Amino acid sequence: MTAPGTEGRRARSAVRVQAPVVAAVAVGGGAGAAARYAATLWWPTPAGGFPWTILWVNVVGCALMGILMVAVTEARTPHPLVRPFLGTGVLGGFTTFSTYAVDIRGLFEEGRPGPAFLYLALTPAVALTAVWAATAATRRVLVRRRP
Repeated sequence: MTAPGTEGRRARSAVRVQAPVVAAVAVGGGAGAAARYAATLWWPTPAGGFPWTILWVNVVGCALMGILMVAVTEARTPHPLVRPFLGTGVLGGFTTFSTYAVDIRGLFEEGRPGPAFLYLALTPAVALTAVWAATAATRRVLVRRRP
């Protein structure tokens, strides 16, 4: 049981504590989504084409996540907002597994089950490999250099 009148103060305090994190994620997410959109403008998928742009956006984003996580958890102690801004915000906004799902559905609707199944299997396989490889490489470079 809580003292009368303290629950509202506790809720306001929680909001005050979390506001910088929410702001970091929002700003980072906007930047990441803008970068993804720029990639689709720079390398558009032609009608009836394979969605290479989103595949590579997801692979690059996952590799960057592997680098980031080693950097912020094993190599250095960054500012508390670095991980929410870069990890959840920028890279969360940059990668897009929802567009991946829409692309798969579109390939099936176009009567192209072969490319749809290839994309379905290839994206997570290559993205997970990218995280693993980037994490391992970053550990070799950053963690072993620490004094």
